[in-house]
Amino acid sequence: MYRFVLTRQWVCLTLITLALIPVMIKLGFWQYHRHEHRVAQNELIARNLYGKPVPVGELTSPGHTVPRNDYWRAVSATGTYDSAHEVVVRMRTSNDGKVGFQVVTPLELDDGRVLLVNRGWVASGEDSGAYPPVPAAPPGEVTVTGRLKADETSGDSGIKDRKGLPERQVMLIDSAQQTARLGKPVLGGYLELTAPVPAGGSPEPVAEPDHDSIGPHMAYAVQWWLFAAAVPVGWVILVRREKRDRDEAAAKAASELTTASA
Repeated sequence: MYRFVLTRQWVCLTLITLALIPVMIKLGFWQYHRHEHRVAQNELIARNLYGKPVPVGELTSPGHTVPRNDYWRAVSATGTYDSAHEVVVRMRTSNDGKVGFQVVTPLELDDGRVLLVNRGWVASGEDSGAYPPVPAAPPGEVTVTGRLKADETSGDSGIKDRKGLPERQVMLIDSAQQTARLGKPVLGGYLELTAPVPAGGSPEPVAEPDHDSIGPHMAYAVQWWLFAAAVPVGWVILVRREKRDRDEAAAKAASELTTASA
């Protein structure tokens, strides 16, 4: 009754069906693992953002690579801003999507080491090749708090570290690069300033990372698993429809033969 499933056409269809099922199941688990990663990331961000600030020297040192578990840790530091060696980071967006610069000012600590402080975003001037108008950093000794971030790299950010930029402009926030420029020991990573808030709201503080949204990955995982379950069901439906069509064709042929014989 179902010998037609052994025909070349149906064997090929069956093999494709059998191949699709594990592929879709695997894609579902891939999306599920992405969901788990996003949830874990959100938990890490929330835990680190709202923890009690610790002295930055407890988490990083010159040449240190900030590990992922320390991203966004609340840290504090006391020192004096070195505005003469301030730089701006090109092609950065504001919290409402405008393109401009982020302002990175070295903070010289009491022990002579330097911490890079991302003070926030400013708009470009009329000439993008010129140093933009940047509100001056507070004079004298200051205590700052913020989020600890790792050095930026082209591999992680997708931003190409271009050479030949205008003076005091960079593409990436990189402590090693600034160590060579300053000739002083610079702590690995940098601080994303949260307090004190600059007067007048400029530079615009960098918004805290999103840690509420979990994205659509779980929904995508369920969709792939539903597709995987639907494939064999669809195969069965096609087989039954093919059998019905063949039975109807055979019955019609027999009826026509009987009529012709009569």
